[in-house]
Formats: sequence, C-alpha cells, structure tokens
Amino acid sequence: MFSTKNLSPQQLSAITAFIIAAPISAAIYYFHPVWYVPVLSFIIICLGSYGMILFMVQRFVYRKIKLIYKLIYQTKASKREEFYYKNILPQKSIDEVREDVETWAEQRKAEIEVLKKNEVYRKEFLQNLSHELKTPIFAIQGYVDTLINGALENPEVNMKFLNSTSRNIDRLVNLLDDLDEISKLERGEQQLYKENFVIQELVKDVYESLLIKAEKKQIRMVIKKGCEVPLSVFADKEKIRQVLINLVENAIKYGKQNGTIEASAYKIDGKQILIEISDDGNGIAEEHLDRIFERFYRTDLARSRKVGGSGLGLAICKHIIEAHNQAMHVRSAIDVGTTFGFTLESKKDQ
Repeated sequence: MFSTKNLSPQQLSAITAFIIAAPISAAIYYFHPVWYVPVLSFIIICLGSYGMILFMVQRFVYRKIKLIYKLIYQTKASKREEFYYKNILPQKSIDEVREDVETWAEQRKAEIEVLKKNEVYRKEFLQNLSHELKTPIFAIQGYVDTLINGALENPEVNMKFLNSTSRNIDRLVNLLDDLDEISKLERGEQQLYKENFVIQELVKDVYESLLIKAEKKQIRMVIKKGCEVPLSVFADKEKIRQVLINLVENAIKYGKQNGTIEASAYKIDGKQILIEISDDGNGIAEEHLDRIFERFYRTDLARSRKVGGSGLGLAICKHIIEAHNQAMHVRSAIDVGTTFGFTLESKKDQ
C-alpha cells in the first residue's frame, strides 16, 4: 500500500505536479477534444510544476532545515558537511529529518542528566573533602592552642597533646597522598610495571601483613577451598598488593567479630583471572552499591569515620584495576556480607 509518511522532496513534487496537471489537462481536452493537445499540456504542466515545486521546497524548506542541522551540531560546516547539506540532506524525507532532530534531542537530554548528576557528585565531593580536611586541622589547632596557653609546661598533658597532634598530621599526610595518587591515576600518569606472579602468594603476603589487625577482632583470613591451585597473573604486583590491602583492611574494619575473610581466584578463560575478597560482615545496602567506588562516598558517615580511613581506598582500587584495562565489581547483602572482585590478565609467556 502506498504511504505518504516518508516522501522525499522529489516524490512530493512529482505527486503535487501530477495533481495540478491532471485536472488542467482534462479541462483542456473537454474544451478542445484533440488527444495530443491535453497530452502535451499534461507533460508540459507536470514538468514545469515539478521543477518549480522541487525548487521551492529545496530552496526554502530545506534551507531552513539545513540551518537547524547547523544549530544542532553548533559548528562551522566542513567541506564534507557542506556536501552532505547540499546533496544528501535534500534526499531525506521530512520524517527522517524529524527522527534526526528527535535523536539529537534525546542525546542532549541524556547529556544534561549526566551533567546534573555530576554536579551533585561534585558538590558532595567538595563537601566531603572539606569535612575530611577540617577534622584533623581543627584538632591540631585545638591541641596547639592548648599547648601555647600553658599546657606545654604541664608534663602530664603536653606529650599526650603532641602525640594526638602528630596522629592528626599523619592523617592529613595520608589523605593528601591518597588524593595525589588518585589524581595521577585519573590522569593516567601512574606507570605500571607488569610481571608474572602467583596471585595466591600475594594474597598470603597481604594476610600476613594484616594479621595483627585481624587478630584484634578474631577474624580468620583464608583462601577458599578449591582455589588453592596457583594461578599466575600478569600485572603490576605492587599496585595489586595495594588493592588487596585496601580490600582486606575494609573487610577487617567492617567485618563482624569472630568472622571470616575469604579470598578466591578463578580462571575465567585463557585470558583472565577473577579474584574476589569476601567477608561475612554487616553488608552494604543496595542503594549504595552504585556509588561505593566514588571518592569520599560513605555508606554510614558516623561508623565510617569512627573506623578511620581517608574514604579514597575503594576509588583508588577501582582506578588501579581500570589502569590494567580490567573491571571491578561488588556484591553485597545486609547481614550476609560483601564480596569485592576484579579481573586481571592471565600469565604472559615472555
């Protein structure tokens, strides 16, 4: 069935010319019934009307459409674009042009939504950064003022205040170091020194380095049964050590007393190894999972600040894994526990 929804300018001009020429030719035949006169009239009127209508459509209608396209793309047209506007665009139907404009509008709408979200995240980031910096700075200021106002002469409090000041300075230094590192990772300035190593051995080293912290909460750190077979990966060993330390430290901080931290490693295919660190702690609510890797994002402000940390650990982990062109994920359920996982490239033959 003939459809008028997607007519090109040529088709529209031809149909309109036929509609004009047919009744005029019929009228001529009625008053002058010689067959070749209306036929010639029909051809001349049809061709003339077609040319005039097509010229008007392309000259005025598509000229306006061309301006719309230029406004959409907000750029001075290149030679290729000018060719497109002159030769390709006039072949499009009005409906096709409408679809192009609607697609552009949807893209702009999506971009605006992303910009709005980013603006909210930026405000939250600045607010959190301000809080993270204020806390140790105000503490240092309070201790120093107290010492200046006479406490320096009191041996019972001066060392206590100086030690507290020192701890807050260390916290500031660690925060600034983390900010510097994450900035370098985001800019791609951190070089990776990749090598082959067994991931289970690195996990055991990390467990050993964090044993004292785990023992304070009587948390067991194990490698999952069935995952003991050595799996070699090709990655920056020290950077992956940092990722594992952050993940295991988080599992200790937020894990339950007498709990278990379990590491597992699986061969996905011939190219990738999946590493996961699981705990049986309180878990993370579903609404927080999408934002857990954001800088300074905390699921429980009071509890998170109580256990310490800069709030940048997971963001740094994610950037390190992405610098390896790999992915990081999280699964969690309240009162069940949390699992952080990431992939690494399998051992490379050198």
